[in-house]
Amino acid sequence: MALRIDSRLTAAGLRKPVERMFELSAPRILSIDKAWPPGTGAPVCTRSGRYAARGWTEWTQGFQHGSALLQFEATGDRHFLELGRRRTIQEMGAHLTHVGVHDHGFNNVSTYGALRRQMLEGRIPFCEPELRFLELALKVSGAVQAARWTTLPGSTGYIYSFNGPHSLFIDTLRSLRSLALAHHLGHVLLGERDRRINLLERLVRHAEATIEFNIYFGQGRDAYDVRGRVAHESLFNLNDGSYRCPSTQQGYSPFSTWTRGLAWAILGCSEQLEFLASIREREHELVTPALLGRMEEAARATADRYLEECCADGIPIWDTGAPGTRRMGDYRSRISDPFNPWEPMDSSAAAIAAQGFLRLGSHVGGKAGARYRQAGLTLARTLLSPPYLSDTGRHQGLLLHSVYHRPNGWDAIRPGQKVPNGESSMWGDYHLRELGLMLLREARAERPLRFFEPASPIPPVP
Repeated sequence: MALRIDSRLTAAGLRKPVERMFELSAPRILSIDKAWPPGTGAPVCTRSGRYAARGWTEWTQGFQHGSALLQFEATGDRHFLELGRRRTIQEMGAHLTHVGVHDHGFNNVSTYGALRRQMLEGRIPFCEPELRFLELALKVSGAVQAARWTTLPGSTGYIYSFNGPHSLFIDTLRSLRSLALAHHLGHVLLGERDRRINLLERLVRHAEATIEFNIYFGQGRDAYDVRGRVAHESLFNLNDGSYRCPSTQQGYSPFSTWTRGLAWAILGCSEQLEFLASIREREHELVTPALLGRMEEAARATADRYLEECCADGIPIWDTGAPGTRRMGDYRSRISDPFNPWEPMDSSAAAIAAQGFLRLGSHVGGKAGARYRQAGLTLARTLLSPPYLSDTGRHQGLLLHSVYHRPNGWDAIRPGQKVPNGESSMWGDYHLRELGLMLLREARAERPLRFFEPASPIPPVP
């Protein structure tokens, strides 16, 4: 195992580093908001320490405004509540009906969903009209996301990526949060001739397809089938629905593992295990023991793969097959070096994975669960200190050494460096804050942070 897991770490023991992180977070949120007038797109990555846009899709806007809501929840500073609420109303409406992306769980659950949860937890005053508004937004988002559907033989299918109906992305496992919340709120998607489409069924079918085609279990599917390997993308022949091959957009190759995709798999499976375990008895025909077992198997396989591939402090190379790794020796046995001249690290993958390890550990329990939990805490400790935590006031980013799209050359390379380093991403910063809030709530003996809890005190409109 590459990661040196510290079995002594606790959430309470990390409370001071988490609080320090939120102290550093506050001026960065304000700086970005001041420099980013509404209507000018979403900040994506930093260049020379300042956030810039990168046109592909506006998948990071919810992370920008959701960060303000996490900041409020962690610190009680209502200025960030009002900022996050105002920007959600001003800028996030178009994302609710965005039919061109697979990113609803990123954009809308991080904003409308966070506000709903905070109201139901009593962190902000209860207001039934506002709650109805937030829940309507989440219903719309989940239905629109579910409508982006490719049917496969055998009554299964998937939410297709922005590449088109032939494309299944690993990332979308975490976007299933939008379907989960809409179903949780009693919503359905209406299709042709008013056909009622069950959102939970689409969630389950997408998860099954992703586990079958994008995650490997060491069972000989191809010559590079290693347990826990993840394909960023799976491609299908739309004429007959047959699977054709793995692919990637942001990784090095279809037969290596892009580590942020690996992190999305760990967190997506673990978070959905939490949600599916809460499903009511009458829906158990969809949420079967076989489904839960397969999803746990996928979560554990990808988690174990991450632990084998990361450096000793938990930070991974951006892709396990990146060509420069052959020059790096046994890098997995050493502390990560983001300034190495061969291949970039990706701290954002670690921030996503750390939360997944914590959730998976709590779900699994016992000795295996304790191991995953301690792995998550060990990653958190690394991320909450330099060189990964940005502790100077000159940088708009919070989590340093994040990578976006290495193949396209979208990541800035600083003078004197040979690979990208020293920069931040909006998803990396957001997931560090979300990870910090998870730890802070545990340290304060508060209920666990879950996107679908608590339940609404008012019944859905008939």
